[in-house]
Amino acid sequence: MGVKMNLQLTGHHLDITPAIRTYVTTKLGRITRHFDHVIDVNVVLSVDKLEQKIEANVHVPGGDIFCESTQQDMYAAIDVLVDKLDRQIIKHKEKTIEHRQTASARNRAVE
Repeated sequence: MGVKMNLQLTGHHLDITPAIRTYVTTKLGRITRHFDHVIDVNVVLSVDKLEQKIEANVHVPGGDIFCESTQQDMYAAIDVLVDKLDRQIIKHKEKTIEHRQTASARNRAVE
C-alpha cells in the first residue's frame, strides 16, 4: 500500500510534461520507503539557458529538508536530487530515532 503525500510540482520557464510529472512522482515514492511521515513535498523545476535545475522542499515532522540539483539533463537532475533527499531523510530519521531512544533512557533512569 502506498503512502499518500502532498506533492506540489511547479515549472519555471518550462512546461511540466506528463512524462516528467510521472518520473518525479515515481522517484519521490522512493523517499517514503525510508520515512513514511512525509507531509508535503514542493518541487520546482526550472530551466536557465543550458542548465536544468530542480529544487525540493520536503516538510516532515520536526522540520523541513531542502535539496537542489543542477544538471544539463532534467532527468539526471531529478535522479541526483532524489539521491540527496534520500540521504537527508535517512539522516533525519536516524536523528529522531536516536532522540527518542535518549529520551526513553532518561525516563527509565528517573523511574
